[in-house]
Amino acid sequence: MSLENIVRSVSGRLSLREPQAESLRRLHWAVDQVPALRDAKARSAEELKAMQDALAGQFPTLADFERDFPSLCFALATGVGKTRLMGAFISYLHAAYGYRHFFVLAPNLTIYDKLIGDFSPNSPKYVFKGIAEFASTPPEVITGDNYEQRGSLSLLGGIEVNIFNISKINSEVRGAQLQKRSPKIKRLSEYLGQSYFEYLAGLDDLVLIMDESHRYRASAGIRSLNELRPLLGLELTATPFVEGTGGRTSVGKTIAFKNVVMDYPLARAIEDGFVKEPAVVTQQNFDPSAHSAGALETIKLQDGVRVHEETKVHLLNYYQNSAQQPGSSPVKPFMLVIARDTTHAAQLMATIESNDFFGGRYKGKVIQVDSSRSGAEEEEMIRRLLAVESYDEPTEIVIHVNMLKEGWDVTNLYTIVPLRAANARTLIEQSIGRGLRLPYGRKTGVDVVDRLNIIAHDKFQEVIDEAGRGDSPIRMQALVLTPDTGSGSTLKSISVQPTANAMLGTLTAGSQQVPGANAGGAQYGTAAPTTVFKTDEQRQIAQVAMDVIAEISRERQGGQPFVASTQALTQASIQQQITQRVQERMLPKQGDLLGVLASEGRSPVADIVQKTVAVLVEHTIDIPRILVKPKGPVKSGYKAFKLDLSKMNFQPQDMALVGQGLKTGKQVLYGQSSTVLESQLENYIVRELINYDDVSYDEHAELIYALAGQAVAHFKTYLQTDDELHNILGNYGKTIAENIHLQMALHYYEDISESEIVISQGFTPLKHCAFTAEGDILPLHQAPDEKGKIAQYVYGGFSKCAYPVQKFHSDTERVLACVLERDALRWFRPVAGQFNIYYRSGANQPEYVPDFVAATADHNLIIETKAAKDMEAGDVKAKADAAATWCKNASEYSRAQGGKPWKYLLVPHDAVAHNATVTALAGRYSLSLS
Repeated sequence: MSLENIVRSVSGRLSLREPQAESLRRLHWAVDQVPALRDAKARSAEELKAMQDALAGQFPTLADFERDFPSLCFALATGVGKTRLMGAFISYLHAAYGYRHFFVLAPNLTIYDKLIGDFSPNSPKYVFKGIAEFASTPPEVITGDNYEQRGSLSLLGGIEVNIFNISKINSEVRGAQLQKRSPKIKRLSEYLGQSYFEYLAGLDDLVLIMDESHRYRASAGIRSLNELRPLLGLELTATPFVEGTGGRTSVGKTIAFKNVVMDYPLARAIEDGFVKEPAVVTQQNFDPSAHSAGALETIKLQDGVRVHEETKVHLLNYYQNSAQQPGSSPVKPFMLVIARDTTHAAQLMATIESNDFFGGRYKGKVIQVDSSRSGAEEEEMIRRLLAVESYDEPTEIVIHVNMLKEGWDVTNLYTIVPLRAANARTLIEQSIGRGLRLPYGRKTGVDVVDRLNIIAHDKFQEVIDEAGRGDSPIRMQALVLTPDTGSGSTLKSISVQPTANAMLGTLTAGSQQVPGANAGGAQYGTAAPTTVFKTDEQRQIAQVAMDVIAEISRERQGGQPFVASTQALTQASIQQQITQRVQERMLPKQGDLLGVLASEGRSPVADIVQKTVAVLVEHTIDIPRILVKPKGPVKSGYKAFKLDLSKMNFQPQDMALVGQGLKTGKQVLYGQSSTVLESQLENYIVRELINYDDVSYDEHAELIYALAGQAVAHFKTYLQTDDELHNILGNYGKTIAENIHLQMALHYYEDISESEIVISQGFTPLKHCAFTAEGDILPLHQAPDEKGKIAQYVYGGFSKCAYPVQKFHSDTERVLACVLERDALRWFRPVAGQFNIYYRSGANQPEYVPDFVAATADHNLIIETKAAKDMEAGDVKAKADAAATWCKNASEYSRAQGGKPWKYLLVPHDAVAHNATVTALAGRYSLSLS
């Protein structure tokens, strides 16, 4: 396997995100193009300088290794996945060059423990998951706690991953210096016959991986480890700089790393949707100066809980509405409270667990994480901290002082309450980093699921101002426009006609001619199809002919479509009718034109109609219009059920909270107050439920009052007074109703005793669409530089597509289009309204727009590609069932007309490859009704 294929294989098997994959490609380029990096003996100052010069051409930000060995820094924003990247680096270097010895450094105990877990095969976040070789022979993990009992693994043929805590090494080095003796790692090991340090230093393929390297770049421990002289150093950090300490002029200044080869800052991560959107929250019209320090602290804690409880319900709603999959669990958010010191943390713990704080409802749901714990208490603290992502684990509030810095890898932190004095910049940098990771890997498009809330009543405006500074760590990248050279913008709008219309120079129904794009040529550039008619007169007749064909496709005779298919348009009798209608519709002036054309021997109407039909038949796929009509009465409604209210724990509120996104500036209101006081508590919920189109009060009154009653009964279990009940139901009635409505959808039923299949059209004319395009139209074989941005590009130059240009949502779709362009007779990506396929989603029936439709010699195909992990998702299966039903009905009609049957293919993304064939995909992934 070539080295490039190894890179692609590792990226694919580990499902690397684009920034991770780009980092791996850069490591590959460096090691492949600079052979000296692979030579353990090439380490003189002159040789290091030569390597730096060789790399500088490719990596302009690399000026110095800053060590006595080659060291490359990969700066990736928090939340993008540096630990997974370590696994990719190790997998690649082992597969490509046979390296077997790796030394991973952690900056502290928290990350050290996490790394050991992530490198263990039984971990859910195992960094080598998907690497086949390591499935049978996993790497041997040697730690700072057991290395003295381990010997060399050279006889076993596996690879070693040494994981050490630099803080412990630092303390050992400092202690050894005071006692004038060697640090522990340099002492003789009876198992090895030498010190472990000597053993490592003697390896000619040792790769040193430094996690969060900015934390210990100049520490005593790292200076000691420099003597290992590893073959290669790889640094990973989110902040590729250190604070200056070399004198009065440098203190407080940042000194950038000189060996950065990959820089993917937080601004890019937010823009690309890899991390949450941070938002700072305060009360409306809040004046912090009007409150004492203690009162302000209490207000921030209480408001943090309010935001936390509302977030909890919204996350549950999102899970029930769109993210639910077999075997998955909803996300349990938690709140992080940042304390001043351990004494303050203990006081906060006592306050939150007291009966005076929301009636003691958080007793047993809080953990204090700081250095004050030891022994069994520390073990229990770490156990609960590591389990905080589990939906069944009770912790909802974590109090910490200064232990949870880099490496605390959780996805369910949604609310942060900073109670430690800090300026706005420090507050941003130290707070948001812990909560940026997204539970679903990428942004969902639902604000509350994608948002991190920072409760900062006393720093609200300062944080807003700081986030707007040019050097803010969360500021979006700047948009820089080049001076106007008269060439104009490269961004353009393309009105896309079907290929048949573009060739004929006609318009589809409802579309408009693009100025200056006669016959669809200019707008498509080199992707423009060859035009059939050369004159405006001929194109005018072809336009009328296409209008007549669209009209005739909708006509019925004897309960069946008058024209069964586009192929029927080639019949002489049908073409004669089309010609007659065209002639009748021509205006007098155009009628004179027909006489002129005939007298000059140029194409009369019949010839133009014949050519128009031939182009249409050649460049389309017949999609029948299928309607399923109930014959008898349809019974529908909701079955009675017991609500799941276990995660609803709203707290009474006094004032509305307002939050502002630090990226977008968008403001969000939390828990807007009700203005109508209801006499019956259930009415707060019922009045919101009947706002849903599918909930009729007359038909469902008994059920919705019963469900509202269950909700009221639940809140009465922990709220003490009627005022509190009115407060909760008035402020959160809409959110509660939304959750109830989602649960109702799971119990919706519809009983159709008998249905009738009606084919209203034998074929439907293809619809036009519109794209925005940046730059030139790309050829189909050209992969985008950044696959995550493929939706920005337009592709063209097809020979078998029913449209001149197409857009894709993913590179998987582009690759599948390559396969169809090679194997299919015709293909295209349908737009909304092209198929009449609707699927059941609770009480709703949204339209389903498949990814592709294609025609082969034997079948017509509807093709959908999905991420392999989503194949069993509820909506995916509902769409598949609806499409398979459509294909069954379409096949019966098509066979009756002597046409081809239809198949529905549901293809996982990892089965789509350039060497795949349509026949093989159809044989393996076609679905039929069970």
